[in-house]
Amino acid sequence: MPFQEADLGVIYQNDPSLKPADVKSLQDWAHLQPHLPKITELQAVLFLQSCYYSNEMAKTSIDNYFTVKTMCPDIFGNRNPDNSQLHTAVNIMVISVLPKQTPDEYSVIFIKLINSDPDLYNYPLQIRCFDMLTLLTLHREGPKKGMIILVDMKGIVFGHLLKLSVVVMKKFFYYLQEAMPIRLKSLEFFNIVPFMDKILALMKPFMKKELLDSLYLHTTMESLYSRVPKDLLPQDYGGSCESLGVLHEKFKALLRDNQEFFTFEDSQVVDESLRPGKPKNINEVFGVDGTFKKLEVD
Repeated sequence: MPFQEADLGVIYQNDPSLKPADVKSLQDWAHLQPHLPKITELQAVLFLQSCYYSNEMAKTSIDNYFTVKTMCPDIFGNRNPDNSQLHTAVNIMVISVLPKQTPDEYSVIFIKLINSDPDLYNYPLQIRCFDMLTLLTLHREGPKKGMIILVDMKGIVFGHLLKLSVVVMKKFFYYLQEAMPIRLKSLEFFNIVPFMDKILALMKPFMKKELLDSLYLHTTMESLYSRVPKDLLPQDYGGSCESLGVLHEKFKALLRDNQEFFTFEDSQVVDESLRPGKPKNINEVFGVDGTFKKLEVD
């Protein structure tokens, strides 16, 4: 079906701090960068709003965004929902931007495995699913005042830890903090697993202080409800949102029905041969050459 973008007129009307002249300036700048793909007005809006209306910060974010996506096709490329590997990844997890917002008007990205078989788990593809759903939501609904990533760890076993790649984790956290056009307010986990210390040992080296300070591990549901009100959550947790089963079917349908959008995303790549000055390479961006080649688990 044809992809329906968010209404720019409504976005401008609802956000007086977002100036059309600033958006045009940012879009014009992007169009003058020979190595970057052409960006839409809505994309310029998303980057400018996520960078709190700083044009210079948005320029850096745009360059980081397309550079990372081009350099990491194993994580961000081939966004065709009909891809067999992606199809498997979609079937083992639910990702949903919950319909209700927090009292601070933040949107909640809810993530949970629904199949606990670690043999089916593919870390880069789970990141790709998260990114596809989040970017699709932003393009359908417009920018968000803030976003919370909420992960239910129930069903995660030690075998999943062994499937993690430190290199992929480093790339993901760079993308999440330096490139993705969202205002990330917190990263929250509940139903904590006994080996959470090992997961944190992998994550923390790649997290900036701001994100570390907004990392929450909820050992009780009461603790979770103090941050994310119970009413926002799916029925499975006593909330008023639809059940996990319904959310999962909607997640699969959203990806399946918006192939046109994902084809457009796949087409937006960087041409390093045209970058002004010295072309970038993956080692320069991530510093992964000869480092973190193997995950060691005690």
